[in-house]
Amino acid sequence: MKTIRIHRFGAVTAYELGYSPIGSPLMTVCAFRFGDVLIDTAQAHMKEALLHLLDTDPPALVLLTHHHEDHGGNASAVSKRFGIPVYGHRLTARKLEKPFRILPYQHWVWGKSSPVSVRALPEEPAVIETATHRLLPIHTPGHSKDHTVYLDVENGALFSGDLFLGERIKYFRADEVMRDQIASLEKVLTFDFDALFCCHRPTPTGGKEKLRRKLAFLQEFYGTVRRLRNEGLEPKEIVNRLDRKAERLVRWVTMGNACFANMVYSALKDGSH
Repeated sequence: MKTIRIHRFGAVTAYELGYSPIGSPLMTVCAFRFGDVLIDTAQAHMKEALLHLLDTDPPALVLLTHHHEDHGGNASAVSKRFGIPVYGHRLTARKLEKPFRILPYQHWVWGKSSPVSVRALPEEPAVIETATHRLLPIHTPGHSKDHTVYLDVENGALFSGDLFLGERIKYFRADEVMRDQIASLEKVLTFDFDALFCCHRPTPTGGKEKLRRKLAFLQEFYGTVRRLRNEGLEPKEIVNRLDRKAERLVRWVTMGNACFANMVYSALKDGSH
């Protein structure tokens, strides 16, 4: 089953796409059209749908927030179809220059990204200027090492990739680092914006306050986990103490790659920066 919805938020158009071989999609993802820019490219399973949506008015360039297959999944196809460049963090460029392994559930839900040549973004605080807009890239590691958001300074809008996802996160991927996410949220909150164009939960107003609430939640969770560890509890004991027994389906489908326990283990890691 495929889901195709178009949402318009003023000058921003969100192409919401979802795919499932059986039943309704477990998760949809948005690619955002902003003037002549396409921010993220959704999942490979929805390649033809995205290309069809763009055919009548092709973008001039693509900006990627990170390499994950539900964000860079169609970067190669879009670049080849319209002859346009793809930009992303230097780590995004390195990751997408050749095929990389993904887990079975990622094949099932999103599909595999094709290699694509990605032009590295200029060093901060350089601005990406197009014929229609100026966007400030901000490196925000934590969800992934290459994660980058794009701020439309003029209109107060943040294209946040997977920085938000929700105010009270219930699970982490195995490679996420909570301390880095906290630092990235603190960094982004120093900028002015209201619209939050999250690729899974876009919100046109009140976005900065939503990010503040997520930051407060993660800071409290991080502090609790570190306190319990200092009191002598082993990581598994902390998981058992705090686990709300939620999102068991996600843990089963992802074979443990995304689960509550990863939040605890992530909080016990040192940041990468």
